[in-house]
Amino acid sequence: MTKPDTGEARLRMQIGEATAALLRLDDTAPGTAGQLVALVRVVADEAARTPRFAKSLSTVLSQGAVSPGAGPASGTGGTSSVRYALGAADPDNTVPARDTAPEGSVAPAQKAPARRGKRAPGPFDPFAVYREAGEPGLRVQLDVLDAERLKDIIAEHAMDYDKLAMRWRTPSKLRDRIVERVKALTTKGDVFR
Repeated sequence: MTKPDTGEARLRMQIGEATAALLRLDDTAPGTAGQLVALVRVVADEAARTPRFAKSLSTVLSQGAVSPGAGPASGTGGTSSVRYALGAADPDNTVPARDTAPEGSVAPAQKAPARRGKRAPGPFDPFAVYREAGEPGLRVQLDVLDAERLKDIIAEHAMDYDKLAMRWRTPSKLRDRIVERVKALTTKGDVFR
């Protein structure tokens, strides 16, 4: 049997101390300990699954607001250091309360904006080509473009009505979508003329 390294041994000791504290909490406030265990489990699972979340969690925890083992039993910080980490006043009253989230993070009440990059404009106007050269001329112009340039045209002219075309990778499907939409929009209303 190999001897565990000191980091793993320290972690196991801290887990044991946390277990004892949770059992004491369950005696005084039944149910609360189970909720804390569920919360820690969800956070740990997400950190193990998502490297970006693990890095953000590590950054927040390494800022020193709440140090491991700081609690009422250890006499180092305890509840006041937890309150400080959550944005309350400094335990020594030397720093006012924070009313914004730490730099580089999103405040809990705010939603992160959806990431939407702007695509480049299409290399040409498919409607103008269709008016001048018809469907065969449009297909010839589209045949020389790669999937990304075809997606640029689709995005510029809002041809992704069912939110599927921007996921496609096959140039032939993208070309067919452009021709379909150009024909449909060009002939729209012809019945009334």
